[in-house]
Amino acid sequence: MNWISNVVKPKINSLFSRRETPDNLWTKCPECGTMLFHRELSEALNTCPSCEHHMHMPPRDRFKALFDDGLFVEVDVPATVTDPLQFRDQKRYPDRMKEAQKKTSEKEAMLVAEGEIGRSKVVVAAQDFRFMGGSMSMYVGNAIIAAAERAIKLKCPFILFSAAGGARMQEGILSLMQMPRSTVAVNMIKEAGLPYIVVLTHPTTGGVTASYAMLGDVHIAEPNALICFAGPRVIEQTIREKLPEGFQRSEYLLDHGVLDRVTHRKDMKDELVTITRMLMKKPPRIVGDLPAPKPETKAKKADPKPEKAE
Repeated sequence: MNWISNVVKPKINSLFSRRETPDNLWTKCPECGTMLFHRELSEALNTCPSCEHHMHMPPRDRFKALFDDGLFVEVDVPATVTDPLQFRDQKRYPDRMKEAQKKTSEKEAMLVAEGEIGRSKVVVAAQDFRFMGGSMSMYVGNAIIAAAERAIKLKCPFILFSAAGGARMQEGILSLMQMPRSTVAVNMIKEAGLPYIVVLTHPTTGGVTASYAMLGDVHIAEPNALICFAGPRVIEQTIREKLPEGFQRSEYLLDHGVLDRVTHRKDMKDELVTITRMLMKKPPRIVGDLPAPKPETKAKKADPKPEKAE
């Protein structure tokens, strides 16, 4: 009986069982419920073709879509102390970091890169909300400073994509200190006469909104992104009143003068190219143009050959 149950039955089940479909081939839109194939979703820059809902986009995917030919170079960010407060709740802070690193394949919540968009040099920083809610840590503060210093050295614009739930509680006051540190970095950019452009993505909340996310020369947001310091639920519980529909969303903030643009993700690169070239006082980009040929000295005409003597 053991031979039948242990050998024969598993072989029969393996012959007739269906192959399981990998979980990462299909994604359900959280807004309209449409099932999207992973290639279709990737080609649409993680936006739903049915309802235009903007889903999460990792920094590396964002950089590939933003930079010319998807080429960029990462900017080195100084490392920080792993667990400065020896913090522990249900798990140790280092264990939570390892889980986030395994989930995102990134070292921390912010990635900094340099490259060209529309043939103009830029430095770009982007937060990853999957990494502990994109929370602002000491590393994030170092990343913003490193990006600002690199932009000043290259004399180019600094673009930041924000996506965060606020300060990282596991670092306590050290996390909150990144608000003034990042503010100083932004002031360095402005003193150098360089543009600082912020693209606010869903969600941008807490101390991030109270610091570097709202200090840009130009503020652009993706559609229907939640942008606030305290969330709508907290405000409703505090004032005991129902908030207007769409409160603290991109379109609401645009109507009330907080933002300069609300731009679809597929149009973001063209928007940033136009704004950066305008702020850097460069001529408008010509789509499909080629680099001007280097001036060459005209070749001297050869002396006419002497006629043969008859």
